[in-house]
Amino acid sequence: MPTPLEAGHVPVLPAETLRLLDPRPGETWVDCTTGGGGHSRLIAEKLGPTGRLFGLDQDRTMLALAEPRLAGLPVTLIPANFDQLAEVLQNLGIEKVDGVLADLGFSSDQLNDADRGLSFKNNGPLDMRLDGRTGATAADLVNTMSEGGLADVIFEYGEERLSRRIAKRIVERRSAKRIETTGELADAVRSCVPRSGGIDPATRTFQALRIAVNDELGALERLLALLPKVVRPGGRVGIISFHSLEDRRVKQAFRGSPHWECLTKKPVEAGDDECARNPRARSAKLRVARRV
Repeated sequence: MPTPLEAGHVPVLPAETLRLLDPRPGETWVDCTTGGGGHSRLIAEKLGPTGRLFGLDQDRTMLALAEPRLAGLPVTLIPANFDQLAEVLQNLGIEKVDGVLADLGFSSDQLNDADRGLSFKNNGPLDMRLDGRTGATAADLVNTMSEGGLADVIFEYGEERLSRRIAKRIVERRSAKRIETTGELADAVRSCVPRSGGIDPATRTFQALRIAVNDELGALERLLALLPKVVRPGGRVGIISFHSLEDRRVKQAFRGSPHWECLTKKPVEAGDDECARNPRARSAKLRVARRV
């Protein structure tokens, strides 16, 4: 079993990912979501000195963290979102690659950084942007969208059945004071949604806003559409998703296309041992396909 690079960064489904993707010496691969470099390191070690791995991430802070963790391996790090993969490869003069991995989750480094506003566990600015240089923040959306628009976003991207109640409470709160922090938003949601089981009432709302801020589903759909063009026959693609909105799109792209042979009839999930070591692995689902 591969071991984590350090206590703060643990790649999910490491053994299953390596077994199904089967990276081989001399091949060319792309890790579309380098993050802390966990999966990149595991793949690059299999490629050996004659292979090459290109690590993409739109979060430049994560690339800076990953760089020393990948020192000495055949890895080139590139600041780009994964829906820019075709353009990146064209600029590198590469027509086809042997494999692609995309882990659609967030690293512990990102979630634990309160300044990013990705989690309500640590109070911080309500930002949520992965590329903090451009685009609207979650605070912008929460404080400017109509009540109906907020409800639609929370329902569609968060699959939250109480979305209208939540949107109404958010509008009430912001009319008195602009909502600026993760704590303020989480408190607004909790004040109108009862706790059910072990899931925090704010979880789905935060998911919805993060997806909207970063256009996560749109980027995933663009990646899935371009993959057949950049993966050579026999190449393997693995996508690790963390909620049904992502997994549904990956399943449809692999099963509904003549370009792919599914290597996973159903998504691969983490076992009890891994979930105990790494709680964020509980919702991870890995699907792998081979280019026909």
